[in-house]
Amino acid sequence: MSPVPVVVTGLGATTPLGGDVPSTWRALLAGESGVRALANSWAEDYGLPVNFAAQLKVPAKAVLSGPELRRADPSAQYALIAAREAWADAGAPAFEPERVAVVIGSGVGGVQTMLNGWDTVRDRGARRLLPLTVPMLMSNSPAAAVAIDLGARAGAHTPVSACASGAEALVLAARMIRQGLADAVVAGGTEAAIHPLTLGAFAKMRALSTRSDSPETASRPFCVSRDGFVMGEGAGVMVLESLASPQGRGARIYGALAGVGSSSDAYDVAPPDPSGQGQRRAMRAALADAGPALASSIVHVNAHATATPVGDTIEAEAISQALTETSGSPDLAERVWVSATKSMIGHLLGAAGAVESIFTLLALRDRLAPPTTNIERLDPAVSCRVVRDTPQPLLEQGPVAALNNAFGFGGHNMALVFTAE
Repeated sequence: MSPVPVVVTGLGATTPLGGDVPSTWRALLAGESGVRALANSWAEDYGLPVNFAAQLKVPAKAVLSGPELRRADPSAQYALIAAREAWADAGAPAFEPERVAVVIGSGVGGVQTMLNGWDTVRDRGARRLLPLTVPMLMSNSPAAAVAIDLGARAGAHTPVSACASGAEALVLAARMIRQGLADAVVAGGTEAAIHPLTLGAFAKMRALSTRSDSPETASRPFCVSRDGFVMGEGAGVMVLESLASPQGRGARIYGALAGVGSSSDAYDVAPPDPSGQGQRRAMRAALADAGPALASSIVHVNAHATATPVGDTIEAEAISQALTETSGSPDLAERVWVSATKSMIGHLLGAAGAVESIFTLLALRDRLAPPTTNIERLDPAVSCRVVRDTPQPLLEQGPVAALNNAFGFGGHNMALVFTAE
């Protein structure tokens, strides 16, 4: 158990379900879908097999100023929106700038700026490039933008670990606070990669669902008819602090990030290790980091569960084994509710682990596990107790804990344990 408890005091997000955390959470509990047909002709123009995605519910242009939009790639725009909400939610605490850090992960980074820049060079010549093209396309652009906006001088970091990036940002942030490197860390993930190139590339891997006839029900985690993920976009940010700080100023505390764990499969650049041993090690490490007493307090898991045919069953088995091995209770996995929220928001890539960590913490706060939608028939190979179409109540009294998983191409595995009283 860490001698420095790490707590969450602020939450911020912009997602396919809402422009902030409250609206996103309400829509998630209601089982709404953020997936829609794209209002463009990309599929026809470029021969794409998909014409849908989970785009932001509230466009960045409705929130940010003109200069902010022109000077930042959409990935940085989304990060700014979420970070400002999280910082305000934490009460905009008056820390010394040298004691505030930023960790914002992104799996793809400023891909839209890069691709649009190439279009400009090809069609109009290099002289017409935007002067800020390089700082806008850098993967560290969102972290830099947030650090500048908040005046955070204790460090600005950018983990890039594919779809585990947002979760890894929270792992690094927790470790910074534990090591005394910062009093507060604004951490999370962002992604803005909905583009013909990325859609075409993921489709070529056969990673995307191609259910163009029913976009809203295309993402089907744990379902026998799942055929891939739906690409999404957005950002999620938390404000993490050491426990003494919010206690001293009487701030609201959502809960604690009590345990973090990471591992690598060292198996393949794309599919996970079929044995699930890397995922299992990450979960076991997070549970061990949280302390043995908490393992038996787990009541909920927000699964990575992207709705790929292979990945979902590997994770389901890994969850069951990790909970059993860590707690010593063979029936714990049968009592824990597992949610797959990508069924509603799609796969936010580098932002997924951060946004879904917010969902995990709110599930503990409200003692309510969000639903998994679009399951026509649960895959019999899924050994977990999956929340289906309606939210499921969690324990009404006493301390509770929950686990959030995030896994990325290349075998990056992250697991986080959150607690709430």
